Amino acid sequence: MATITKKKTESKVDEILSKPFRLDLHNDDFNSFDWVITCLMKICEHEQEQANQCAHLVHFRGKCDVKYGDYETISTMKDKLQSAGLSVTMEVN
Repeated sequence: MATITKKKTESKVDEILSKPFRLDLHNDDFNSFDWVITCLMKICEHEQEQANQCAHLVHFRGKCDVKYGDYETISTMKDKLQSAGLSVTMEVN
C-alpha cells in the first residue's frame, strides 16, 4: 500500500515540475461571464464546465489559476487572452 502511495506522490510531483508556469486570470468589471467562458474554452482548451467554474472563482475570489504548462505554451495563451481583453498574469509555479 505504501509503495502505491509513494509512486502516486512521485508521479504528481513529476507532473507539477514538468509544468513550471501558471496562468492566472484576474477579475475585472468589463468582461461578461459568457466572454470569459468562451475565451477559456477556445484559448485554454477548457471544457465548458471547467471554464464556467474558473469564471465564477475569478468573480468571487478575484483570480483563478486557469492553466499550467511550459513557458512557450503559457506565454502564448497569456498573449491571446490579453488580446481578447482579459486580465491575466503568468507566474512561476
